[in-house]
Amino acid sequence: MTDDPTLETTRGRLSALARLWPFARPYRGLIALTFTGALLATLTQLVIPLVIQAVVDGPIADGDRAGLVPLLALALGFGLAEAALFFLRRWAMNISSLQIERDLRDTLYQRLQRLPIAFHEGWPSGQLLSRATTDVSTIRRFVGFGAVFLVVNLITCAIVGVLLVLTYWPLGVAVLITSIPLTAFGLRWEKRYNAQSRLVQDEQGELATDVEEAVQGIRVVKSLGRSRLVFGRYDRKALRLHDLQLVKVRTLAQIWCLFEFHPQITLAVILVGGSLAVGSGALTVGGLVGFVALFTVLLWPILSLGFLLAQAQEAASACDRIGELLDAPLTVTDSPGVRPQQVGTPARLRFESVGFRFPGAGAAILDGVDLDVAPGETVALVGATGSGKTTMTALVSRLLDVTSGRVTLDGHDVRDLPLTQLRGVVATAFEDATLFSMSVRENLTLGRPDAGDDQVAEALRVAQAEFVHDLPWGLDTRIGEQGLSLSGGQRQRLALARAVLGRPSVLVLDDPLSALDVHTEALVERALRDVLAETTALVVAHRASTVLLADRVALLEGGRITAVGRHTDLLAEVPAYRELLSSESELGGSANLGDLSEVGSR
Repeated sequence: MTDDPTLETTRGRLSALARLWPFARPYRGLIALTFTGALLATLTQLVIPLVIQAVVDGPIADGDRAGLVPLLALALGFGLAEAALFFLRRWAMNISSLQIERDLRDTLYQRLQRLPIAFHEGWPSGQLLSRATTDVSTIRRFVGFGAVFLVVNLITCAIVGVLLVLTYWPLGVAVLITSIPLTAFGLRWEKRYNAQSRLVQDEQGELATDVEEAVQGIRVVKSLGRSRLVFGRYDRKALRLHDLQLVKVRTLAQIWCLFEFHPQITLAVILVGGSLAVGSGALTVGGLVGFVALFTVLLWPILSLGFLLAQAQEAASACDRIGELLDAPLTVTDSPGVRPQQVGTPARLRFESVGFRFPGAGAAILDGVDLDVAPGETVALVGATGSGKTTMTALVSRLLDVTSGRVTLDGHDVRDLPLTQLRGVVATAFEDATLFSMSVRENLTLGRPDAGDDQVAEALRVAQAEFVHDLPWGLDTRIGEQGLSLSGGQRQRLALARAVLGRPSVLVLDDPLSALDVHTEALVERALRDVLAETTALVVAHRASTVLLADRVALLEGGRITAVGRHTDLLAEVPAYRELLSSESELGGSANLGDLSEVGSR
């Protein structure tokens, strides 16, 4: 499997680790202390072989037992120093690595919150999750252990190599020569293992996406009896991950085998060459013992290089994957020098020659849209599926940005308002109601944390969501993930209550009543009329009853507003509107033209 063509497309190598420096810089003092402690602890080990050589060539050769005491005391002192340095290294290393992990995870999470909706729509959630958890943990393990000992062990190898040459240069040079093929193999192996690590990490993200989708859609899976199908998809990806990991393990086994085998061959060379040198008088017995003891200090650094380099490659791949998120462009941001503007309650909302096209898309979704919604007016936006209604509403709060024209509030381009102000004056309720794993109260006040109890009660009344008082702990009841402990209608009513809380300047409703039964829908609409009378509202309508909430109706066709007027006028004068209402679409439903005309004229 070494001929896998994907291995040639690897993006990251060890240079990708440079991305970590901005996160490591604030803790460079602790990092320096970590490296210093680890290096000094390793160097104290080098004293022991020198002490052994002195013992063999001195007190033992001379039969001087008294001379052993100071040398043994010296060895004990260095042993205690090594233990103290080991403690110092672990203390500084743990603090710095955990702080770096925290900062990196916080930065990544903040970036994910700032990235535009278009970015999130193009990325599987499992890939984002694996980067924010698995990859960050991989980097923390490398920073807290691998990086320290990779550098320290390389320095140790260099120092010991010099000492070996100084002790007996022929053997020292022989040891250095045997390290040349080891170095060449390590450099060749580094690129291949990096590519294999990246493939494994990407596949872990794909697997995480499948697990998340299966858990969130468990009701659908069970109701359709498709557990085997879902498991089959998961199993295929799990088997692919298994195969990729085996490829990675084989590569790692090869490098470990070489790094394990190298010191044994080198030790044999030392023993044979050293014995000949002792026999010829070129080297003392103590010198040979000290040389061998020095080389044994190299065993751990050499043996560890295999998995330390592997850990470095995995961390480099993780840095690449996280870097893809940190480098993703922030297309929806505050303009330079932007400052808050005066926006009335209610505000005037205008679309002026608005166009929108997704990057890389052929046709524009919106093209030259003009619409004026007066303060306190409610306009229903209707159109066939795919006509751009939801896209148009997303432009108001800048979930998406126009590609031409502009959207204004009281004459101010929404791009000239700070995002915090804009999303404070514009509230949105989506058809797909999203609730979070927190209490009912926290879900309701998510956009208005300063809302009082009276405001919360009023919002619940408008949305006909007083059922929350019957929950085990009322407003303090914790809702399960995605609000799955509630029915679809209950979730939608809570999302509507969240939107109307605090009476925003502009209210955007994307078919927020689709999951309600007819009786509850009528009650919500009756209460919602009071709210709509005091705010500017743009309502996406898929049902006839929602259309009747509006003062005017705008017909969206082919990315353009083709007609605007009262429901009864459009019904009488615009064939396309009449056809839309009478079709089998959701907007037509079971109501016939006579019913709609009669209700609309009341």
